[in-house]
Amino acid sequence: MNLALWITAGLLAAVALVGGITKIFIPKEKLAAQHGGEWTQNATVAFVKTLGALELLAAAGLILPAALDIAPVMVPVTALCWILLMIGAMITHGRLGQFKLVMVNSVYLLLAAFIAGGHLMA
Repeated sequence: MNLALWITAGLLAAVALVGGITKIFIPKEKLAAQHGGEWTQNATVAFVKTLGALELLAAAGLILPAALDIAPVMVPVTALCWILLMIGAMITHGRLGQFKLVMVNSVYLLLAAFIAGGHLMA
């Protein structure tokens, strides 16, 4: 079970890292032009960059506390926060009719639920 939690946390951290770097370093206009990036058209640059920063923090929070054995309770807390972020993403993509992205976000949500549940049960 521990190995499965580490693998899942690593995969989700990689997703969060890529998403965070993308939102912080790629201009909002270029993000809007990408498939699935339509949500950025009505968002401010500050909002997009804030989401990117939250995703970078999530990437760190899913791995570092357990790896360094410093406040490991932060791993399930981060996973629960990721669940909230994914609910928001699912609502946003659903409103735009991007149901494939809603499904992708639901998979990320399930991975985070597995991480949170696995750490809280241990």
